[in-house]
Amino acid sequence: MDNRLPWPEYFMRIAHLVAERATCIRRKVGAVAVKDKRVLATGYNGPPSDISHCVDVGCLRETMGVPSGQRHEICRGLHAEQNIIIQGAVHGVKLYGAEIYCTTQPCLICTKMLINVGVSAIYFADSYPDELSEHMLKEAGVKFELLQISDES
Repeated sequence: MDNRLPWPEYFMRIAHLVAERATCIRRKVGAVAVKDKRVLATGYNGPPSDISHCVDVGCLRETMGVPSGQRHEICRGLHAEQNIIIQGAVHGVKLYGAEIYCTTQPCLICTKMLINVGVSAIYFADSYPDELSEHMLKEAGVKFELLQISDES
């Protein structure tokens, strides 16, 4: 009998660990790109390299009272999924056919980017409902599923 952690839960737990590196004041998000049961890249939300972190300089969206999910263009940070794509590009890692494990459901912008790099599936632990995002994933044939894990270690 195999008592090991199932692969999906293993990768989602890694995404939660990656989220601990996030420097966003509002929401810590982590993501992992996986193919053939191998981690290809990880990403968390935060500003570009060599740019001050929000935990150090504050959050403009927070100061302006911008609700979650709005006005992404005035955020200093990149999303975890965007950082996965960037890491893949910088290091020459193809994400085509990869599965993405995210602590939070990708926003519409990240969804469109993940569709374009050719991911096969997106698993997320917390919902961030967006009908257009879900419609586009379905149209693109990308598997999209809530995957909640137990709190037990």
